[in-house]
Amino acid sequence: MRRRHRHRLLRPLVAFAAVTGIFATATPNADSTPLEGTSAASATTTVFYYTKTKNWPATYLHYAPDGGSWTTVPGVRMETACTDWVKETVDLGSAAGLQATFNNGSGTWDNNGGTNYALGTGTVTVKDGVVAHSDPCADTGTGTGNQATVYYSTATSGWSTANLHYAPTGSSWTTVPGVGMESACTGWWKRTVDLGTATTLKAAFNNGNGVWDNNNGGDYALGSGTTTVKDRTVTAGAADPCAAQAPDTQAPTTPTGVTASATGTSVVVSWKPATDDTAVTKYQLTRTGGTEGTVVTDVGSTVWSDTGLAEKTTYTYTVKAVDAAGNTSPASSAAPVTTGEKAPAPAAGTPLGTDPRKDPIYFVLTARFYDGDTSNDRGGSQDVTSGNAANNDPMFRGDFKGLVGKLDYIKALGFSAVWITPVVLNRSDYDYHGYHGYDFYKVDPRLESAGASYQDLINAAHAKGMKIYQDVVYNHSSRWGAKGLFTPTVYGVRDTQWSWYYDEKNAGFDYDGLTVEPKSGKSYYNGDLWSTAEPSGNTCLNWGKPTGGKSPEGYTLYNCQWPSPTSGMFPKAYYHQCWIGNWEGEDSRSCWLHEDLADFNTENATVQNYLIGAYDKYIDMGVDGFRVDTAVHIPRVTWNRRFLPAIHDRVTQRFGADAAKNFFVFGEVGAFVNDKWNRGSVNHSAQFFTWKERREYSADDEKAAIEQYDYEEQLGTGNQPTSANAFLNGNSYHTPDRSQFSGMNIIDMRMHMNFGDAQNAYNNGKDSDDSVNDATYNVVYVDSHDYGPNKSSTRYSGGTDAWAENMALMWTFRGIPTLYYGSEIEFQKGKQIDCGPTCPLAGTGRAYYGDHLAGGVTASDFGTVASASGEVATTLAQPLVKHLQRLNRIRRAIPALQSGQYSTDGITGSMAFKRRYTSGSTDSFALVTVTGGATYTGIPNGTYTDAVTGDVKTVSGGTLSVAAPGKGNLRVYVLNGPGKIGADGPYLK
Repeated sequence: MRRRHRHRLLRPLVAFAAVTGIFATATPNADSTPLEGTSAASATTTVFYYTKTKNWPATYLHYAPDGGSWTTVPGVRMETACTDWVKETVDLGSAAGLQATFNNGSGTWDNNGGTNYALGTGTVTVKDGVVAHSDPCADTGTGTGNQATVYYSTATSGWSTANLHYAPTGSSWTTVPGVGMESACTGWWKRTVDLGTATTLKAAFNNGNGVWDNNNGGDYALGSGTTTVKDRTVTAGAADPCAAQAPDTQAPTTPTGVTASATGTSVVVSWKPATDDTAVTKYQLTRTGGTEGTVVTDVGSTVWSDTGLAEKTTYTYTVKAVDAAGNTSPASSAAPVTTGEKAPAPAAGTPLGTDPRKDPIYFVLTARFYDGDTSNDRGGSQDVTSGNAANNDPMFRGDFKGLVGKLDYIKALGFSAVWITPVVLNRSDYDYHGYHGYDFYKVDPRLESAGASYQDLINAAHAKGMKIYQDVVYNHSSRWGAKGLFTPTVYGVRDTQWSWYYDEKNAGFDYDGLTVEPKSGKSYYNGDLWSTAEPSGNTCLNWGKPTGGKSPEGYTLYNCQWPSPTSGMFPKAYYHQCWIGNWEGEDSRSCWLHEDLADFNTENATVQNYLIGAYDKYIDMGVDGFRVDTAVHIPRVTWNRRFLPAIHDRVTQRFGADAAKNFFVFGEVGAFVNDKWNRGSVNHSAQFFTWKERREYSADDEKAAIEQYDYEEQLGTGNQPTSANAFLNGNSYHTPDRSQFSGMNIIDMRMHMNFGDAQNAYNNGKDSDDSVNDATYNVVYVDSHDYGPNKSSTRYSGGTDAWAENMALMWTFRGIPTLYYGSEIEFQKGKQIDCGPTCPLAGTGRAYYGDHLAGGVTASDFGTVASASGEVATTLAQPLVKHLQRLNRIRRAIPALQSGQYSTDGITGSMAFKRRYTSGSTDSFALVTVTGGATYTGIPNGTYTDAVTGDVKTVSGGTLSVAAPGKGNLRVYVLNGPGKIGADGPYLK
């Protein structure tokens, strides 16, 4: 997930008032706004409740005065107060406040996310979870005197409600906090008030909870008529900011920089973004030439891949920009291109399309696995400072050619699926891992070789009966944005201090990570990323002005010198504008994780189309599934509305419904705690993402994301759906109900976090399974490229016996067993998994593995070696390898261990369970115990054979007992089973 050290780079949340000086967190000017709020002695509270977002047919107030008893459920029915509001006046007696909840009288509640509302005395409003103090129905401005209509903007402050506290000239101030303003349109609140004979008034604004805008202590002087107040700017006689706008008749600017490049019979067209007075919503790309005639295509981003064209044919492309009103720019300059011969690259593959639960997964960092082609090795800008150069160990070392050459090693271990790190072109100083995507439409050339393209890898794996699961990133791009969507330009200057850092510009050079740029002699060229002159359309604040700080070398630092979410450098439409402050809060889906990872605004249609189009390309190549990085940082409703259906539809379109059913999508939902529900937050819990939505939300994806977050968080952990899909009904398998499945399976974070001890992982895994749509699809591993158990920063070092026990559990319990490369020999055990460029990779958990794979290997079947020579033969002789090979052979032979439901009913034993899978003529029933002894009662009578020892037990009274096999060992008694599978080894015996 996170290839970086978050604790070093988190930005603290600074109070908005301190930054802008606009909003003071104090009461208004004391000389002019006396506090006249109602005290507790009034002994009554009038509660106003906002109904519009609930759409309840009736609203009830269920309450308890402080120190008193609760009303009888559902409470008292509230009466209509004014549009969108109901009210109830409560007699508190001597109490100083009350606890309250609201409901519709039919079992649907608003209880403030389970904590109830704490309300005081006087007039109180509750709107969408926000408590304020004003009468939203007071003073509607219908008198016969002078009137003032005041519009107030909260677009900057983000207030969720607004009050107007005012005094007509010569009259008294309203009671604090004033009168509630009504929502007029997005970002604006409105109130019309009677002034009597006065023609002016003084005013201040507040959010009802003590945060004020009093014009920096001076209050606002407003007149009659219509006035707007926005960011302390008063506009008298203003037009209604919410009135229908004049028709948009201005067309966008003409797209520039249109280029077209051909590879075989495919063409990639790209151009610079156009601008518009509102926004460009799409582009119209026109192709002429060939026998196809004129073809016009709507494109959501600024890159388009045109495939299947005629050989050796000239085509011409022009582009127009279109805004939301349909205004269309003139056509761009034409970009001609001539195709070549039909590429000799292999035809696109077809996914194997089988049940993913049959396939154990081997996870490799491609760039660190095996080096099949040294010509594409690259060290990057950190090669020397990281210490990698001293070890002759460039960060990009392994490649597809090396992986193709060692597929038989992986097959010999017994794995039939390979999870590889992201393949798209990356761009950062240290990007070998693949999570800093730059061009999502291009495979990183540092991974490919002649005869070993990504397509070649997919096809080679399929030829061996092995699947390829591609790691994909929807949440973020590199800090340099995403080519074809938006790439930022930073301030740079080639002066006496910085000429070493900023490469001289080469207008004809296109970065690909591999090709050495002739002027700089480097492949990590940055000349296209910087400008000394402020570029056209720049939105970064204080362009090029010194910050007052110095670099570690003592060089002057400048504003806009480095990409940042808060600088204004990235467009709000495409990228989020903040740093995460609360990792379990709503901002975790709408802010940046780290400065290397520019956070996409995934609720924007253009961003969605860019990503969907990119990943369609890899689906078309025949990959078998996607591992989804940082899935928790995108709202579930966005996954469910956009990305998951797009994946399913594309696979269905290309390969059919059966292939789509088994295209395996599993998400990394980083819940790094031991709770069933991540610190009580459903939105940040792994199992949450396996479910469809339970209600409709706004059509606008941005609004829907907030609505879904609030709705589910308010329902809480006790009101989430449950499933029996992973559990046997007694001894019987039942058809699972997948009707509410979202399309995303999950990495079993809870087991992973607890694999310091197999028993602990087992207990924690079972505890969460009823809240997962179908836990038999959970991906289960001990450690990975990010963390070891219990969020350890080191690779697992629990010992060989413990590894054997962990594997015995993973290969027999529900879920899909997964192994991080090298763990079969305890590779780099105890070593820090990732330290970035601050230390050599050779000393980390991401070290190069190829030295252990030197030589030749041929697999005759999954888990079986036909021949091996050299160092790889030594590797394959290691005890955990032998253990792993036999586990894979046993699991492959027993369907219940692959796809079966499970139960612990009637079983004694620490890690003991029964599993069954029934489909057509297959009926597989297995009794498993890991490490300890077990007794099974109430099981079907018949003959059971242990797959480990070959021992046969005949059950006639429904009971079977098994002695403890020992740590790392297990027993698998199968009803009418195949007998002993494989030969005894160091653990299975």
